[in-house]
Amino acid sequence: MQIWRSLDDVPTDLGRTVVVIGNFDGVHLGHQHVVREARAAAEAESLRVVAVTFDPHPMAVLRPEHAPTTITDIPTRAELLGEAGVDDVLALPFDRGVASWTPQEFAQRVLADVLHAAVVVVGANFRYGSRAAGDVATLTASGEELGFRAVGVPLDGGPQVWSSTYVRTCLAAGDVSGAAEALGRPFAVRGVVVRGDRRGRALGFPTANVPTRVMTAAPADGVYAGWLRRLDTGERYPAAISVGTNPTFSGQRERRVESYVLDRDDLELYDVEVEVSFVDRIRGMERFDGIDALIETMHDDVRRAREILGKQQA
Repeated sequence: MQIWRSLDDVPTDLGRTVVVIGNFDGVHLGHQHVVREARAAAEAESLRVVAVTFDPHPMAVLRPEHAPTTITDIPTRAELLGEAGVDDVLALPFDRGVASWTPQEFAQRVLADVLHAAVVVVGANFRYGSRAAGDVATLTASGEELGFRAVGVPLDGGPQVWSSTYVRTCLAAGDVSGAAEALGRPFAVRGVVVRGDRRGRALGFPTANVPTRVMTAAPADGVYAGWLRRLDTGERYPAAISVGTNPTFSGQRERRVESYVLDRDDLELYDVEVEVSFVDRIRGMERFDGIDALIETMHDDVRRAREILGKQQA
């Protein structure tokens, strides 16, 4: 798979393609449904599938105060799109200039001139172009002029239509199982393990600490059952995961994802890139008056994490 970061990066000899367009943040089940339709069209004509996404999210440029948190960065998004059936990804840099393009300009510059689209597949609610003036009907009309066929795919899911907004809402409530249902897989964060305060090790629960980024989605503060996977070796471990600022101890202000690998105190994970996936919530974040109460609760967290993960594997 190729990830093109601008229109100029796209090979001039690309040939005809099937194009699927969207933000694809999270690559949830609705996105996967649209990609499957594009894959079917591509196989019928022996063409490659190219996904067009936007970097950053258009709202971050047009109304930054209302910009949503990001569920997946571009490399992770491309990886998930590849698993869903996409061959290549164009992460189109979104700025005020691109935002000013009319629907016709977008279709000409991106779909016809660069991607040589034979088929363009979008969700039924797709909007594009300056002031979101374009829709599936507009795209169909442009296709008739420029030589591609437009397909609008009905929205998937029900009674709740799958959407990135729904996933973010679930995460904000700590409902990681609801987010997983919409995503078709557990929600996960990725990052490099950093050196923390080493309080967990002193308490008997050494943790792998991954800082969260302000505009990156993460579950609500609390304790969760889940998995930690090393991205260098692929090894996966069951874990009890804390998300938050650790309110029992003063001085920590940044939110972290802290994973205690069950029954392991021998792992060296500093500077290792890991993926932490969330299966279910155990409890909300609490502030304890003393260390003994904290340790007792942590033992219970580990017990419950083991039960939850054991049921998942059964």
